[in-house]
Amino acid sequence: MFFKVLCILPIFFVSGAATFFWNPFFHIQFQRQNNKPSVQWQFGHQQWGDLAPPSPVQQSHPNPSISAGFHGDQYNIPKQGSETGNNPTHPSPEQQTHSQQSISSGVSGDNIPKQGSENNPIHPSPGQQTHPEPSISAGFPGNHIPKQGGETRNNPVPSRPGQQMHPEPSISAGFPGNNIPKQGSGTRNNPVPPSPVQQTHPKQPSISAGIPGDNNIKNVETGYKGKWELVSQNSGVSAMHAILLPNINKVLMYDATIWRVSKFPLPPQKMPCHMVDPVNKIQDCWCHSVLFDIETSQLQALKIETDTWCSSGGLTIEGNLVSTGGYRGGANTARYLSTCKNCDWKEYPTALADPRWYATQVTLPDGGFIVVGGRDAFSYEYIPPEGKSNKKAIFLPFLRDTTDNFIPHGDKNFFRLENNLYPFVHLSPDGNLFIFANNRSILFNPAANKVVRELPVLDGGSRNYPASGMSVLLPIKLYVENAISISADVLVCGGAKWDAFYFADTKKQFMPALNDCGRISLMKPNALWKKELMPSGRVMGDMTILPTGDVLMINGAKTGTSAWGDAEEPNLVPVLYKSQTKRGNRFQELAAGTIPRMYHSSSVLLPDGKVLIAGSNTNNGYLYDVKYPTELRVEKFSPPYLDPALATLRQEIMIEKSDKVINFGKRFSVKVRSKELGLNKNDDLKVTMYAPAFTTHGISMNQRLLMLGVVDVANNVWPGTHNIIAMAPPSGKVAPPGYYLLYVVYKGVPSVAMWVQIK
Repeated sequence: MFFKVLCILPIFFVSGAATFFWNPFFHIQFQRQNNKPSVQWQFGHQQWGDLAPPSPVQQSHPNPSISAGFHGDQYNIPKQGSETGNNPTHPSPEQQTHSQQSISSGVSGDNIPKQGSENNPIHPSPGQQTHPEPSISAGFPGNHIPKQGGETRNNPVPSRPGQQMHPEPSISAGFPGNNIPKQGSGTRNNPVPPSPVQQTHPKQPSISAGIPGDNNIKNVETGYKGKWELVSQNSGVSAMHAILLPNINKVLMYDATIWRVSKFPLPPQKMPCHMVDPVNKIQDCWCHSVLFDIETSQLQALKIETDTWCSSGGLTIEGNLVSTGGYRGGANTARYLSTCKNCDWKEYPTALADPRWYATQVTLPDGGFIVVGGRDAFSYEYIPPEGKSNKKAIFLPFLRDTTDNFIPHGDKNFFRLENNLYPFVHLSPDGNLFIFANNRSILFNPAANKVVRELPVLDGGSRNYPASGMSVLLPIKLYVENAISISADVLVCGGAKWDAFYFADTKKQFMPALNDCGRISLMKPNALWKKELMPSGRVMGDMTILPTGDVLMINGAKTGTSAWGDAEEPNLVPVLYKSQTKRGNRFQELAAGTIPRMYHSSSVLLPDGKVLIAGSNTNNGYLYDVKYPTELRVEKFSPPYLDPALATLRQEIMIEKSDKVINFGKRFSVKVRSKELGLNKNDDLKVTMYAPAFTTHGISMNQRLLMLGVVDVANNVWPGTHNIIAMAPPSGKVAPPGYYLLYVVYKGVPSVAMWVQIK
């Protein structure tokens, strides 16, 4: 009597006393000779004979358990027992076998015998290879597979001496060249069959191929440096200010009205022209504000009349824009732009008590706004309801005390440096405001008008306009159950020496930009700045938080300061700051651009994970025949996670089947289409929420990224679709109400985002 077993896509047939399993890769033939069992294993043309038949707990993981969704075997991952040159081995007798069905989509797991149960009373052998639950359950609901040798209710059998326990990454798959361990002898072709306790799963923790439980596997890195693409030759206006608007998925760009010119004439529907000077009959018939379609690059004209030069902005709970301040007649203005079809600006020139030129606008926990600082405005005030006006602002001595003035040698007049305009202001998770101006910072309670704590000085130079460094509130890590105090770090990078503006503006001597970063933990009572060095100095740069939690440093110059003609040496090389990596390994230079992006540049994170780059005007007006002309070209930069080689890892959010309105502290559902067999909340799976930034002059107002707690993942709710249950942020202190871009990030690769509203 004999029979054969073929282990991949088997065809079963019976012929007389023989039973056959057949497939193209390998087969097993069982036969009885002289009343003794004999086993013949065949892998292609290689055979081993007289092996003991498999035990009931023998494990042999079929190909899908390690390919896990990579189609066409494009990564050449060795198949267990396959006929490949690098892995001709076969499962050892001690390996535990599960059929392909046991890890396929939608399997409940009820048919998998439990170790030590009534249906499977056989104990693991001493050399048995064991895997924790996720390595064979693939995260599918109902797969309550006991852990080998564990003292659980369903598996009371203790582990035996020599029993090998493999961590979850043992069946993960990855890219070629990631040092896949070779079976058997360790030689290249590996002709020796594995020993009874040998692990036959290739280990590639740099990329898990979708088998849940690989919680030691982090972001995939391929060496890809990103890609630049030119998407428009004419943005219509110089993108001095920019923000992505929800509901319509368009980028609002605007500059200043002072020059009464742009590259986009007012269309007939926006007529008549704005009468700038009725006495002298001076008109302005140009657009100074446009909506840029991120898919088609088409422009939609908007009409604005008050001067928005160096103004501020932020989004309301309903996703509409509120802009404040500007120049001269625009300095006390509050403006409103709704995202409805054909909506245009509404302007209220007397809304603010103090002029707000180079001020910072911040969204508060209740969705309202506060505006801080500005030239000659050492104060703050809350933005009043639409159509109302403030009578008085609130004095903040810190802003006065951080102003720099310079008296040149032999000159009786002082030179105004300032170095504290456009202060960096971030809402801390405890509801206080972190305010950074020049080189000093405080935690401030605006409701009590009280400085809660002054933080140490960040030495090295000045960081705010015109020294113009960069700052972000680093991603806030949340959990299903959060502590009362939620930690948060602030990063401040680049800038210039405190007197650099004087030498750049009066003598055209351009000092090197600062090349250091300071990072501080806001919630630590005795926190200190921890310094790091960037690959190069940068002034007037932008920092954009990416969906992964890393920070993109882009734009700017290597010497000089902000202001017209006050910088040289464009910094064309973006830098990735890996915020979750250990200090000393956080910076990575990316693919260089070719277009100088200096004074008045901007950057915007898009739903597809690309970063839109626009603007740059170092001139007093629209000038094109100078060294650094007014820049109207628009580009998109693709960060390393958009490497085409990683496309299979990208999840697709099913917007119509996901929750788009969420509530503080409540669970919500995000459904994704996936090429992965299953996802696991303990794997490198993140759900992140990004608040769109209002970017101008190297400052990104209201930018924040939240890494949400993942409650659970229900895999294959229908084939190829997984349901992620996440926990919304606990309060408006952590995430002010309004619209966010929500991404699902898997192995460091973000999905295309969907808009969610939290309130």
